[in-house]
Amino acid sequence: MDPVVKVENVNKSFGDNHVLRNFSLELEPGENLVILGKSGSGKSVLIKCIINLMPADTGKIIVLDQSIQDMDQEELDILRAKVGFLFQSNALYDSMTVRENLEFPLRRHWSKEERERGSEMAVLEALEDVGLAHTIDMMPAELSGGMRKRIALARTLILKPTIILYDEPTTGLDPVTAREISNLMIEVQKKYNASSIIISHDMNCINITSNRVIMLIEGRCYANDTFNNLKKSTDPKIREFFA
Repeated sequence: MDPVVKVENVNKSFGDNHVLRNFSLELEPGENLVILGKSGSGKSVLIKCIINLMPADTGKIIVLDQSIQDMDQEELDILRAKVGFLFQSNALYDSMTVRENLEFPLRRHWSKEERERGSEMAVLEALEDVGLAHTIDMMPAELSGGMRKRIALARTLILKPTIILYDEPTTGLDPVTAREISNLMIEVQKKYNASSIIISHDMNCINITSNRVIMLIEGRCYANDTFNNLKKSTDPKIREFFA
């Protein structure tokens, strides 16, 4: 099967700061691919380029067999409905209940008839997937940090995306909650056969969730291997991540 995401020789700079340098990757169907790098190394820039929230300077990006650089806005919107994005900050709307937060993407992508027919069921299924059906009428302020992360994941899942992009999914969580979120990501992968790119520097999360790890160092794909193989590396630039 063809990769669901293919990034070919992508470059992205901000003035003299060359964030991505001829960067390439392929995401296989059903795979959890982790991008590991130091803070400020360009990990979040990369996933924004993948869905064209931030255009690459040069190179080619193919998502679900479509070149994103050749798409108009309507085509991009259709594609983005197939790509779930779990923001580092969760990006929940504080003035909306959990139900309303989950209904928000449905209002954007479903017709009125579709919402009337299936909105309630879709919301409940997404909440059950993350074990929080009882929070449906609660406000985000009433939830713990881990619960808010689960609700954000439920909102990501509600459109049943083919691809999920996780931006630092365990940042700010205590070790126990971070492990729970990491295990939940594995459950999502198995249930939906989702293909995911995970941006992280949480080594426990990476160990739990990754099928493969790409190390982003100095803007380049410095290493591409399994977590266990990278952990055994004697390369000083790789070793410092496992110290």
